[in-house]
Amino acid sequence: MLRLTFVTMVAATVLGGCVGPPVLERQVLGYDEVTSEIEQKLLLLNVARVDVGRPIHFTTTSSIAATFDWSTSINVGGNIQEPSGTNFFNFNWGASASENPTFSIIPISGQDFTRRILTPFKDDVFEFLVFQGDAIDRITRLMGAGINVQNPDGSFLRFISNEPAKRKESEEFRRIATHLRWLNDNRKLFVGSLIFDETLVADFEGVPRAEDIINGLDKGLRWRQKPDGNYELTRLQAGRTVVLNYDPKALSDRQRFELNEKIKRNPSGFVYVDIRPDGPGGDFPIQGAIKLRSMLQIINFIGSGIAADPEFDVTPDRRTGPVVENPASVLQVIVSDSEPPTRLASVRYDGRYYTINDTQWDRATFAYLGDLFQSAVGDVEDVGIPITISK
Repeated sequence: MLRLTFVTMVAATVLGGCVGPPVLERQVLGYDEVTSEIEQKLLLLNVARVDVGRPIHFTTTSSIAATFDWSTSINVGGNIQEPSGTNFFNFNWGASASENPTFSIIPISGQDFTRRILTPFKDDVFEFLVFQGDAIDRITRLMGAGINVQNPDGSFLRFISNEPAKRKESEEFRRIATHLRWLNDNRKLFVGSLIFDETLVADFEGVPRAEDIINGLDKGLRWRQKPDGNYELTRLQAGRTVVLNYDPKALSDRQRFELNEKIKRNPSGFVYVDIRPDGPGGDFPIQGAIKLRSMLQIINFIGSGIAADPEFDVTPDRRTGPVVENPASVLQVIVSDSEPPTRLASVRYDGRYYTINDTQWDRATFAYLGDLFQSAVGDVEDVGIPITISK
């Protein structure tokens, strides 16, 4: 009896240990999936709000605290027959698991959040997305409000809008975006930050101390002796984002510095573009800056594109080579009266269903829209009054 009891207790313990980890794994992965799906639907919900002319509003799940309980039980019973006979024992064991989640939901509002979604994205966000290998025309059409065409000295010449209501300008903008795509696909485009040496001390008389030279290395500082025997102090600097049909490394350090100084006349929400006539694709020259949208402008652009101001097909310029894809809409949202048979993001609003079009282009664009929203919103702790829901 003792041996059987011991074996039974060990089995019950093992059973309880086997129940706990799988339950925890399923719940953690499940919460992650639900949170991701909620964020996608909230984005789509605000697109739907724009479509029907209502203001946008965001809510986020700031935290999920869940308590998991595992329990194991064992019962041993039996009877003994006398005199000698068969002994009967009854064993019952089991294990169970339960959870008690608590959700904190925060309506996102306030001055700080409003400023974030109203502020245009910076050029380094554009650079980061293109550097990840995505199609530059997708990013340009999604983030770009238009292009400032500039004179060689950087002065303003005219503006090309990326608004379908301004059809001629929209067609011109689209053809520029497609031209950049063709160049980038053929490895003929440089997209990145200008790197140059910034002069901090132009003429230092004497010899810098050894500790100054050593300490400056960690900060990117470099002392260099000039022909006259004096020294200059420089620092390697990363400047503004550029889109070029030539390698800026071919320029002198002074030329890169002067180009960056010219670009700095534009706010950080502009991406400098220079397609020179003497470079690849130069028969379609472009000089100016892409004006980037804010998160609010991007959502308004997509929402308005459903019915009020839809995008349209634009054929590439004759000077542009073949491109793999050139869809009419940068992000197509399907509106229907019945629930769509798809696992893609979908939300019901105002009696209709809003769903992302099931194509590789639209799925990728919606994913980047989520990334842009996350980068725009940032940390949402202590924003507004949280709503706590316990299950």
